[in-house]
Amino acid sequence: MDYSLLKTIDSPAQLRALSRDQLKVLADELRAFVLDSVSKTGGHLSSNLGTVELTIALHTVFNTPDDRIVWDVGHQTYPHKILTGRRDQMPTLRQFGGISGFPRRFESEYDAFGTAHSSTSISAALGMAVAAKLQGSKRHALAVIGDSAMTGGMAFEAMNNVGVTDNIHLTVILNDNDMSISPAVGALNRYLARLMSGRFYTTAKAQAKKVLEHVPPLFELAKRLEGHAKGMVVPATIFEEFGFNYIGPIDGHDLDSLIPTLENIKKLSEETGHPQFLHVVTRKGQGYKLAEADPVKYHGPGKFDPSKGIEAPAQPPKKAYTQIFGDWLCDMAAADERLVGITPAMREGSGMVEFEKRFPARYFDVGIAEQHAVTFAAGLACEGKKPVVAIYSTFLQRGYDQLIHDVALQDLDVTFAMDRAGLVGADGATHAGNYDIAYLRCIPNVAVLAPSDENECRMLLTTAYRHKGSAAVRYPRGTGPGTAIQEALTEVPWGKGVVRREGSGVAILAFGSMVTPALAAAEKLGATVVDMRFIKPLDDTLTVETAKRHAAIVTVEEGCLMGGAGSAVLECLHGHGVSTPVLQLGLPDRFIDHGDPAKLLALAGLDAAGIEKSVRDRFAAQLAQPGAAQDKLRVA
Repeated sequence: MDYSLLKTIDSPAQLRALSRDQLKVLADELRAFVLDSVSKTGGHLSSNLGTVELTIALHTVFNTPDDRIVWDVGHQTYPHKILTGRRDQMPTLRQFGGISGFPRRFESEYDAFGTAHSSTSISAALGMAVAAKLQGSKRHALAVIGDSAMTGGMAFEAMNNVGVTDNIHLTVILNDNDMSISPAVGALNRYLARLMSGRFYTTAKAQAKKVLEHVPPLFELAKRLEGHAKGMVVPATIFEEFGFNYIGPIDGHDLDSLIPTLENIKKLSEETGHPQFLHVVTRKGQGYKLAEADPVKYHGPGKFDPSKGIEAPAQPPKKAYTQIFGDWLCDMAAADERLVGITPAMREGSGMVEFEKRFPARYFDVGIAEQHAVTFAAGLACEGKKPVVAIYSTFLQRGYDQLIHDVALQDLDVTFAMDRAGLVGADGATHAGNYDIAYLRCIPNVAVLAPSDENECRMLLTTAYRHKGSAAVRYPRGTGPGTAIQEALTEVPWGKGVVRREGSGVAILAFGSMVTPALAAAEKLGATVVDMRFIKPLDDTLTVETAKRHAAIVTVEEGCLMGGAGSAVLECLHGHGVSTPVLQLGLPDRFIDHGDPAKLLALAGLDAAGIEKSVRDRFAAQLAQPGAAQDKLRVA
């Protein structure tokens, strides 16, 4: 496709000069461009194929960027990026130095709010609408929220607030791409949506209210009749109880339905100041049959040939940590019938597909509701179950209050399998698990474990699970060094690290994923390497003993330096009166953008070469010193 019409669009203002027929042609070109672009870079595909017409309609009807659009979740915004001046930057999508896969305020004036996690859009859009009211502005604020994001409690908290906020220009658009709507969308629903969003319906309802409200019995009867009549064709009740004027459902791929309905909604909002709620039905993967048939498979693919689709990869030589967890979960569930697996809408991402098949009665996907996931686990633990919460590090942040008050304060036995710890690559700063060490180790009754390889991951999961109390096992995205995995469910000694390499002069205390590059650096430095395994409880004995036997200590972690594992080592040595100099290596005090993980680690000085350089720069003199007494430490 030559994209002849799409190439003429560099801003939404140019959309507004096109005829309806031209907009339909543009939709076809835009969808083809999204498919072609994502197939070359990787990224989110199914969701973006589903928002093509909705994006065109929104930018056609509303005066963006003055009118604000908040997308929720932000991975459905590729068509939005393409139509707002970033078409030529799409080859850089999710790459180092390129554009993000999510909206970012400093990337474009059209990105009204950064959204990479879910359920935030209605709160943000409400804030923008109230700000416009206070400023005397007539601009509109729109929240485009997916049906999965609507499962998050924050969305309902925001709607509850909307119900008591008057005279604002706020529209919520539910992008429903999963629910089964009956009757099917089409001509009837298009007619109903246009009727209900039109002036006649609204005026008639208002006039009837004025007449009947003076006769309370008839007024109440009319309200019930309206609710029942409308409810026969649309699931309106819950949203209208929150104070919205509900419209829909309508076909989200039909511009002849979308544009007039949005125009009517815009007028209603301006005339009444009443919040509007438009329910659109879209299809993930729309227009690409392979993605329509399997939207999960095409949710976030890597590079692929669109003519062939995603082909099964060759068996990788090494297992990913996510798969190691999934295998362990099934094995432990077979060994212990008390085990219950919980995920907040990340079955595939957290490696729980096989667990759901084998243990369906003990598998719970609670939706995008991380707070609920944690307290749900707490309730299970109260009754003698052994819940395992499979959750990304960045998503556990959303359940932090529940982790403290509902789990730790009550000293409940909950295991957190914390995937994506450390840098995550293409998803960037919003998804990076850089802060879990700092935010977990300050909480009483919470243990934090960090495996250095595949087999240690299995062992530390077993150790954490069998520990009586809450424990989090943090492991990175992707694969490890390729260590053979033992089938047995073996524990390690609680709170004890192991020496991986005996050296002299300098000792490197490495945590989790940093053990492998630390060992490579130590070969050139002649340094000792300790695999600490436990961040909390820290192996104080081994830490102090190592510090006394070496001229300098280096701590290395794939996490933020402030409050991290290195800080724990410093606290330990200070508490024991040990003054051995310490160099802390970790992630800097700034958000790290998207890019190739290996490159990002190298830029942070956390690859083998970076560790070696940092140690030489700081401890050149100490490296030349022989070790103290050569008595052996505990060696694995």
